[in-house]
Amino acid sequence: MQGVITVPKEDIGQMKFCKEDVLQDAISRKLRKYDLQRALSLGNLYHQKVTMVYKLRTGELQQVETTVWAVGEEYVILKGGVTIPVHAIERIEF
Repeated sequence: MQGVITVPKEDIGQMKFCKEDVLQDAISRKLRKYDLQRALSLGNLYHQKVTMVYKLRTGELQQVETTVWAVGEEYVILKGGVTIPVHAIERIEF
């Protein structure tokens, strides 16, 4: 994917995520929540990785390929205990 930097999940702990939700409308947010639940199921049942695209405070988009272990209202927990705020996630690719 052009313009999006791929980073190892171990580097995510040092990232500063955007403060505002990257998705502007309620339908997009609902779809993101659905995709996160699907990614969680795929990770827990089949150990399948997904690509998660998120936005940093600088406006830069990055992506990580990982297994989703838990999904909360505000954060997603990835394999290894790394967390990403839900509002910073632009999309999940399967």
